[in-house]
Amino acid sequence: MHKNEIAHRLINPTVAAIADQHGRDPAAVVEILTDLQRQPDGLRRANIEDVAKCLGLPYEHVQGIASFYTLLATSAPDKTIRLCDSPACWLAGAPEVKAALLKHPPKGWVIERTSCLGLCDRAPAALVGLEQAGPLDLKHLKDLTKDWRGLVPDYTAPRPGETRVLLEHLGLLDPGSLQSALDHGIYQGLAAALAQPPASVIDEIEAAGLVGRGGAGFPTGRKWRFVAATPADQKYIICNADESEPLAIKDRLLLESNPHLILEGMAVAGYAVGASEGIIYIRGEYAPQADLLEAAIAQAEEHGWLGRDIQRSGFAFHIHVHRGAGAYICGEETALLESLEGKRGQPRLRPPYPTTSGYRAKPTVVNNVETLAKAAQIARHGAGWYRGLSSARTTGTKIYALLGHVNKPGIFEAPFGLTLRQMIEDFGGGLRSGSAYHFTLAGGAAGRLVPERLLDIPIDYQSGVDGIHIGVGAFLVCDQTVSPVALTRELFHFFESESCGKCTPCRVGTRRIRHILDEILAGRGQPAHLAELHTLADALQTTSFCGLGVSAAWPLQSLFEHFEAQLHAAITH
Repeated sequence: MHKNEIAHRLINPTVAAIADQHGRDPAAVVEILTDLQRQPDGLRRANIEDVAKCLGLPYEHVQGIASFYTLLATSAPDKTIRLCDSPACWLAGAPEVKAALLKHPPKGWVIERTSCLGLCDRAPAALVGLEQAGPLDLKHLKDLTKDWRGLVPDYTAPRPGETRVLLEHLGLLDPGSLQSALDHGIYQGLAAALAQPPASVIDEIEAAGLVGRGGAGFPTGRKWRFVAATPADQKYIICNADESEPLAIKDRLLLESNPHLILEGMAVAGYAVGASEGIIYIRGEYAPQADLLEAAIAQAEEHGWLGRDIQRSGFAFHIHVHRGAGAYICGEETALLESLEGKRGQPRLRPPYPTTSGYRAKPTVVNNVETLAKAAQIARHGAGWYRGLSSARTTGTKIYALLGHVNKPGIFEAPFGLTLRQMIEDFGGGLRSGSAYHFTLAGGAAGRLVPERLLDIPIDYQSGVDGIHIGVGAFLVCDQTVSPVALTRELFHFFESESCGKCTPCRVGTRRIRHILDEILAGRGQPAHLAELHTLADALQTTSFCGLGVSAAWPLQSLFEHFEAQLHAAITH
């Protein structure tokens, strides 16, 4: 169809109605495409053209967005089973589950692979439509399209030795009830903050030593102070609930068990820096958690804990939920901002930083879910209380995910400074019967392989210099049956799949590394491959545009550092 024909064709009334529901806002293009996808004719070309016309955008821009996000890849999301193939699921038998499902696919359903779903404690996991399912097993696959969704882990009982702070009300607080939240002290931190000058709130956060829990460990108070000091007619608080890092499942537990605590932390941050609007960017795969947040926001607004004139203080703060559409890169804060503004989720050049020019070019705080929850508690209990929780270099507690070949995989909360040996033995119940320790993937997919000789290093945000990065606080323990070369190959399959494509080192480098590792594992490795892998890792770390490419090099570098002999053995076999 020629451009003049497109311009004069009548817009599909369904498309127009959906665009109208979102105010024909170009920044809402992802939400519009998500809603449109659920219609019978889905995201066919004519409908994408009509979205572009409704929003006054070029067709190529809208088509580029529709092809970028993985949850927009099918025309019938309610008839799609997305099987996770990220590290925890791979280790738990996802390839066998996928083969069985493809051999006998449910009638009328599409089977697709997907990157990490944030369900690593339910591995192997899947999305059935947008319903979370797992652990999958061969016995129940026939029931996936009915009502079987597997077993949800129960974390209500603390493990021996836990220090529960963020998780103290787990199993006691009703996440769907504002009254239950109030009965357990939620919003007392906000009330305390509103009774003092905003600068004093930032002082308390800085005195507590709170650092970001998204992986980088940047001082939270310093970030807030930057935004507070930047003059602007509008400022924003963004809660990064994208949590697409494989092995990261801590934020999901917080969102579904204590949503009002997250809202409280955002409001405290908003008051401290002078922001009147907050946005929770939650990954599209967390649909039940997003529903819970939206209900909590409505409750809080109805009873004066959010919205206009909060508790008659004169402070106004509004929060809304933005659902992503599937993209690991949107965990990077500037890519997240691009996505919020209705663009492909690709990172921005920095500077300027979000603290001075973030969402809609306004000063913006971007904090992780766990960080904001901690801020709410510091506002309530004070910096001294928070510092008293831990004697480690990093103050406070951390929510950890311990997965893999341990007897008690899952989530627990404890102070910083634990060694990996303590995690495995004291909190994980030791290695499974018949297992001998081989290595651990520490920190997430963008982490490092940890050999046995590093098991006794205390872990915090400074321990990276000793060889163990805490990252998102997630650890995948692997026994003697797992090849570190094979696991590294799975990591690069993930990085290749999730690269945004903006820069050549990441777009091409991750694919080439995955291909070389495939060759090595297939017995076709050559000595020259080792030199090429070294070169590619250096290129990723030194020339990638953003942190995805830089951190993708880390597992490969640790493979060389600790397991190069196994690489050589695979080549000379």
